[in-house]
Amino acid sequence: MKKIETAKAPAAIGPYVQGNISGNLLFSSGQIPIDPATGDVTGTTIKEQTHQVMKNIAGVLETINGNFDSIVKTTCFIANMDDFAEFNEVYAAYFGDVLPARSCVEVSRLPKDVLVEVELIAEVN
Repeated sequence: MKKIETAKAPAAIGPYVQGNISGNLLFSSGQIPIDPATGDVTGTTIKEQTHQVMKNIAGVLETINGNFDSIVKTTCFIANMDDFAEFNEVYAAYFGDVLPARSCVEVSRLPKDVLVEVELIAEVN
């Protein structure tokens, strides 16, 4: 197993890593809408926060020379299922014709009281 680390995504805020490569798969820890340069939460709406999450995911994917087409599965956590349609609008804009398998659930609370978190499994290129 190989740990991945990048300055293009926020540093872990607990006892975990940004991701691990096992075989030809990357298992990424959940990304929340933190600007990696400042460490601050970005945005107050689900759309703004989802854009930052997706930017952070792009940073993680760069470590494996990957992109959104490399993603096999995501697990999405949102603080309010009423935000589902707006979350989907932004989320879908980052993918081409090939969408990953996905789960999306409402949770009672996320770190730093953000509105969204997304974790993923991707193929390593």
